[in-house]
Amino acid sequence: MPVQASAVICGAGIAGIAVAHALAVQQGWRDVVLVDERPPLSLTSDKSTEAYRNWWPGPDDAMVRLMNRSIDLLESWADACGNRFHLNRRGYLYTTADPVRAQRFETEAALAAAQGAGPVRVYRTRAESESYLPSRHRGYHDHPEGADLFLDRDAIRHWFPWLAPDICGVLHARRCGWFSGQQLGMHLLEEAREAGVVLVEGRITDVAFEPDHDHARVAGVAVRDAQGIEQRIATSHFVNAAGPHARQVARMVQSDLPLFSEAHYKVAIEDVHGALDRDTGLVILDDVQQLRWADDEREELAASDETRRFIEVMPAGIHLRPEGYGASKTVLMLWDYHGDHRFDEPEFPMPDDLSYAEIVLRGMAALVPGFAQYVDRLPSMYVDGGYYTKTAENRPLIGASGAQGAYVCAGFSGFGLMAAPAAGEILAQLMAGEAVPSHAAAFRPDRYEDPAYRARVATWGGTGQL
Repeated sequence: MPVQASAVICGAGIAGIAVAHALAVQQGWRDVVLVDERPPLSLTSDKSTEAYRNWWPGPDDAMVRLMNRSIDLLESWADACGNRFHLNRRGYLYTTADPVRAQRFETEAALAAAQGAGPVRVYRTRAESESYLPSRHRGYHDHPEGADLFLDRDAIRHWFPWLAPDICGVLHARRCGWFSGQQLGMHLLEEAREAGVVLVEGRITDVAFEPDHDHARVAGVAVRDAQGIEQRIATSHFVNAAGPHARQVARMVQSDLPLFSEAHYKVAIEDVHGALDRDTGLVILDDVQQLRWADDEREELAASDETRRFIEVMPAGIHLRPEGYGASKTVLMLWDYHGDHRFDEPEFPMPDDLSYAEIVLRGMAALVPGFAQYVDRLPSMYVDGGYYTKTAENRPLIGASGAQGAYVCAGFSGFGLMAAPAAGEILAQLMAGEAVPSHAAAFRPDRYEDPAYRARVATWGGTGQL
């Protein structure tokens, strides 16, 4: 274990690795130390859907600009390593069976275009849609920018015959897709270690300070290794990239972060009957829905406080994507209906939801009817999940926080893999005393000190969470 470091980073998830990479590779810092008691990328970074998008709601362009920069970095890294982490540009398909919601797609798309997400092509007839370019199975070069908006059922049935026949609006956002988060993380970690980053297996137990006029300043950290031996590493820079533990770690540097965690799950099934087009992007149903049940099932569900919600109106946002290439038939499915699973401090292991797989599969039939054939005889399904650790307006915390020399890179909710490249770059620039892009101000941890900002958050509207 080193006795001195230019910076110590708590957490070897994707956020911590991205910061270490930016400090060592982009800024040229040596002796950066990355500390985690678990193997890299093994707490929440390996629970992701691994998707990315530049399609984000306002009220300003900060998230679009952050994600566009992240995607720039992802593409440059993929070019340099022969696309080791399997980056694709399959897109996101937002869908609705509500004509009013379909018309809102057009308004929202115009706003996204104005904020930098790219131009919008609108198809109001089947003939107009002839210029549409479907997603290609692999790759990320030479794909359209912006979005394609379908407002005609005949055109939707032609291009997406596997969708429910009542779908009347499809918005295909194009600078979106997915990649292997584990492969990306290990690629960045390997480059960082080649540039001098040291990975230490251990737990940070304390942060030491030295007086600096009226403020405490980071002077070092205490790390307990796997054998229980504690050692101090002298440093003047400490980064909290502890994911779901970020709020707890922040207390070591005299900071209280406005974070909470939500339990989120995903299910993987084998689509042996080919209900889903394997070439599609990530598909979202933007409508609330009520699940279909037999009368006796409905009566039984209504009798329990635990299950009554399954016969009531369920939230919008159920989504899925194909996973794997070649002969793979795996489909990942997600539905965030756990509004009551909120924690100030997350619990490990996560609470179980034994109904999740069946509920998601039933809900998915409203989006892709072919999945209804699996409901009576449930296929083999695998459920796992992680925490969305987030702020009230679902924007990350990137910047100085607490004692002098202390920083945070956390609060990435469900978009950590896609945001980490640009977030790590911003934090490294701040730590090096360099200028940062103007949108970085939207992620400053001290933004909540402004009463006007707190009032704005109270009426924020859509947060872009899936």
